[in-house]
Amino acid sequence: MAEDLSLPKATVQKIIKSALPSNVRCDPATVDTVLECCAEFIHMISSEANDACAKDNKKTIAAEHVLSSLKELGFEHYVKEVNETYMEHKAQSSERTKCSRKLDKLGIPEEELWRQQEELFMKARSSLASSQDSLAMLQAAGCGPGPGSTTNAGCKGGGG
Repeated sequence: MAEDLSLPKATVQKIIKSALPSNVRCDPATVDTVLECCAEFIHMISSEANDACAKDNKKTIAAEHVLSSLKELGFEHYVKEVNETYMEHKAQSSERTKCSRKLDKLGIPEEELWRQQEELFMKARSSLASSQDSLAMLQAAGCGPGPGSTTNAGCKGGGG
């Protein structure tokens, strides 16, 4: 390969580590070999998918091109799992798009939504501070629960 394309080494190391028993370690040279194999595998699949794409007179490689390339190269045992993963990805992407469309349909600019959110946070902080001040005043007056208590037993005015 002319370009130095590779997968993240740390990620591959984690995958290898999770696949091995806890008492087995993987030599760094082995990790490098696995990385090279992964890059070659991806190159083979993408090259075959590109050929399938060209046969269909398309300019963009689609999922069906990748699936057909797996079959063509003898990796048909991966097709079911790859297709399931693709469908899950498609569903998740669709869900994210629906959520963003809901915000768009509100017709409220993003800046306004941020302003409204900040306003709600300020109201919540103010309400909390007010409640804490009221509780402190009651406790100072001998009414209300003391630290760690939930009763008004000590209130001077018969409140408990």
